[in-house]
Amino acid sequence: MSAKPEVGLMREASRQIVAGGSAGLVEICLMHPLDVVKTRFQIQRCATDPNSYRSLGESFQMIFQREGLFGFYKGILPPILAETPKRAVKFFTFEQYKKLLGYVSLSPALTFAIAGLGSGLTEAIIVNPFEVVKVGLQANRNKFAEQPSTMGYARQIIKKEGWGLQGLNKGLTATLGRHGVFNMVYFGFYYNVKNMIPVNKDTTLEFLRKFGIGLLSGTIASVINIPFDVAKSRIQGPQPVPGEIKYRTCFKTMAAVYQEEGILALYKGLLPKIMRLGPGGAVMLLVYEYTYSWLQEN
Repeated sequence: MSAKPEVGLMREASRQIVAGGSAGLVEICLMHPLDVVKTRFQIQRCATDPNSYRSLGESFQMIFQREGLFGFYKGILPPILAETPKRAVKFFTFEQYKKLLGYVSLSPALTFAIAGLGSGLTEAIIVNPFEVVKVGLQANRNKFAEQPSTMGYARQIIKKEGWGLQGLNKGLTATLGRHGVFNMVYFGFYYNVKNMIPVNKDTTLEFLRKFGIGLLSGTIASVINIPFDVAKSRIQGPQPVPGEIKYRTCFKTMAAVYQEEGILALYKGLLPKIMRLGPGGAVMLLVYEYTYSWLQEN
């Protein structure tokens, strides 16, 4: 008798993991070029920098001219290696935290938000080393063929700086903030609004209903969490003076950026981030839901 619930739990968990992993893989393959552009904007410090981009259009043009088409896919291997387990963890832990919070007398709105926060913090711990490698590769402005390999660059970081908070896990607090805040808003908004708007019997309109709510969820979450994203890029990216570490901790980095460059500097890269995680957030939720439903039926 005791084996049946266990089999049911394992089957349910495997569906959540496969659906979440599929959602992450589809999203990263579609949206990675915008992530490269976002990172470039976040690590540039002033308009007088000869390598700075003045607009989104100019950034696409300069990357294509100087680095070729594959320049938009720099650093894609770490997120591909991380994205499937990362999104699997994101959705699986969200469902598990939501289930655990069912034992506490919380409103549904608060349950979704807290479960999202928990899933984001868990996801951040797993993904941070991959993010360190990805940001370093994306910051490299050499042609794609001239940059180090993903594994070569990871070994280089470990050799010079180790595995700790100054090496392969630097920027962990900023990553925790970025993912925790994003998932709290993303899941909280999506499931609360989705429950308020009636289901449409027309499959096309129902798809558009979910896509629209997912788009808004990703956009609002991106606007709220981007200061953590900027801090993360500054800590994990190249420092202003080679050999001298200026950006060390999350909130001190935010304060330094604000004091030296103004409040708007904490929102650098917002447009490409929204362009990626608005539709990308909708794609993830839809791929997850439809894959999960298909796995249940089959």
